[in-house]
Amino acid sequence: MSKFNLYLYLLIFSPLLALAQSKISGKVVDNKKRPLPGVNVSIKGSYDGATTAADGSFSFTTATTGDQLLTTALMGYQTLELKINTATDQQLNIVMKDAMNALRVVTISAGSFEASDDKKGTVLKPLDIVTTAGAGADIANAIKTLPGAQQTNDREGLFVRGGTGYETQTLIDGMLVRNPFSSSLPDMPGRGRFSPFLFKGTTFSSGGYSAQYGQALSSALILESQDLPQRSSSSLGLSVIGVNAGVDNLSRDKRTSYGVEADYTNLAPYFDIAKPKRAPNLGPEIIGTSVNFRRKTSATGMIKFYGYGNWSKMGFNSNSTEYPGYTESFQLRNNNAYTNLTYRENIGHDWHLYLGTSFSSNTDNIKADTLLKNPAPSLIKVRSDLTQSRLMFYKNLGRFSVLRLGAEYQYAVEKSALNENKASYVDNYTAAFAESDIYFTPSFVGRVGGRAEYSSVLGKMNFAPRVSLAYKLDNYSQFSVAYGDYYQKPEPQYVRFDNGLGYMKATHYILSYQRVASDYTFRTELFYKKYHDLIKTVPTLSNNGDGYAQGVEVFWRDRKTFKNVDYWISYSYLDTKRNYLNYPYQVQPDFASSHTASLVYKHFFTKLKTNLGFTYTFATGRPYYDPNLPLNKFMSEKTIDYNALGLSVSYLTSIHKAFTIFVLSVSNVLGNKQVFGYHYSTDGLRRDEVVPNVPRFIFVGMFMNFGIDRRQDVINNL
Repeated sequence: MSKFNLYLYLLIFSPLLALAQSKISGKVVDNKKRPLPGVNVSIKGSYDGATTAADGSFSFTTATTGDQLLTTALMGYQTLELKINTATDQQLNIVMKDAMNALRVVTISAGSFEASDDKKGTVLKPLDIVTTAGAGADIANAIKTLPGAQQTNDREGLFVRGGTGYETQTLIDGMLVRNPFSSSLPDMPGRGRFSPFLFKGTTFSSGGYSAQYGQALSSALILESQDLPQRSSSSLGLSVIGVNAGVDNLSRDKRTSYGVEADYTNLAPYFDIAKPKRAPNLGPEIIGTSVNFRRKTSATGMIKFYGYGNWSKMGFNSNSTEYPGYTESFQLRNNNAYTNLTYRENIGHDWHLYLGTSFSSNTDNIKADTLLKNPAPSLIKVRSDLTQSRLMFYKNLGRFSVLRLGAEYQYAVEKSALNENKASYVDNYTAAFAESDIYFTPSFVGRVGGRAEYSSVLGKMNFAPRVSLAYKLDNYSQFSVAYGDYYQKPEPQYVRFDNGLGYMKATHYILSYQRVASDYTFRTELFYKKYHDLIKTVPTLSNNGDGYAQGVEVFWRDRKTFKNVDYWISYSYLDTKRNYLNYPYQVQPDFASSHTASLVYKHFFTKLKTNLGFTYTFATGRPYYDPNLPLNKFMSEKTIDYNALGLSVSYLTSIHKAFTIFVLSVSNVLGNKQVFGYHYSTDGLRRDEVVPNVPRFIFVGMFMNFGIDRRQDVINNL
């Protein structure tokens, strides 16, 4: 058939094809008649479908004819299949039942907090991360209001249950993020690189996490990116520190989307007014951009791509403790890139496929100098590249049980140079895992698995068994226990100089009780963690270190007692000691507080369309080393207690049909003095406090979204 004839037939019959389209529309609610957004509604076995809007409504057209099965699916609810006839338009009212209450199914929860819009029983939701005062829309800062996390605001990373920041790993859609935090200056924390709105789910595992993941002694922060958006939208943000803009476009067939976002941050004008303790000599300036692509390849298949790039420069001058009267300069230029591509599909017979690959590159160029004292500054360059591939098959065993089988490969290149001295290495890391969730009854589940790993640079292999059990007492309450071994390679700066080092190891024991209802959550956990083979730097570099961490944690969240009020309280008691690095014996490390507590309060004033929130955080003093004391007093001194009150006010409105939020946020409102430690001169005669560079930070901003109105999200979140 010629192209002309093909076009002619299409021209003649296209009106008939249009007439064959029927419209399927309606609304989806729960058993309390509340609208359900984000429900996937589709004709089974076809590409035709839609996702419900914030009010639960949906609408799409289909070319199928005759009797069809309409499916509705949403995590946390029973999937429905309704028989309809598409010969005519259909207007439907659909009621979905809560899977947790209807099926009374127990879930593995020991050591794990989930934040998700899809699950009714989750502790936090993504919007909580944005609206929590003091978090600054940073995922890691919001996690710090949960039990287990330490208030280490003078260094980079998430410190959990006696572990260092290096012992917590971040993953996006199952793929490791090598540098989840922006590179930091001495005594200044790095901020997380991700927007919380990129993710539909966040799991914070403070211990006992799945055999799917490895190379984290203490904790895993597992992020699951958004699927297809409900509709196309664009955004614009303006603040006292920068500007950002983005576009998220959904195709007409609602099977493909792409997004682009860019942001620019410049703190120099702010510091001209705020006058920080250390004067800037470079920046601080950050340029960031990200792109994402989503493609629904079938009724059960999805391809996701996410990538970002960050370019930053920052530097400060400070008074020298070592050389009185002189100034020390530290400058950092960082380039960072990350890409992530994943594919999921149902391959038949209840088997599912997951395939992922990622690449990350991070370069730090550092210039350290004592001005007028040392004419030759130290020039440091560190580059880390990581390529990762991951394959997993999982199969449903009956109605609830599941089997997971997978493998992982990482190719890591680490390079560093101090002036003319260079050190580098390459590591080929391989891992395989097997794990199964076995439901003995809907109220009793076990998770049994193991993970084997091999590192070429260490030349060693390990095997890590992991077991979890959970028993549901009633519709709301359950007990959980977990045991597991966890291994991690030493930090790159040590492996560069000694490839003969071995894995570090931690063994976790966890006992947990939780009671989760729609309006409140209570959790408490006991844990014990034993460390083996930690890195020692004296008298020589070795794996001769050890330690332990034990404690109890409590979490309470209440959305019901007070109208339009949502609050939560968390408390952690931590008893931990370790002998590592240059420590002479087991002592409480300088990043650990014995007692930590947080109170988060949010109040939405409906008539004023205003959200008021505050976060109060307390932590007992942390140990520090005073070189003037004898060795048996090592780390015996402690800083003052940490107190911080953060305040935020958000006003929700619309400007020219754009959903708009005006935000005022203030950290450390009361101006409490905060001391994280001390730096001593070599002779021990002088010391300098480690304190925040700015004692109080005031943020004012405006954020506009064209296409998605999040006001209802705020109300539903209460």
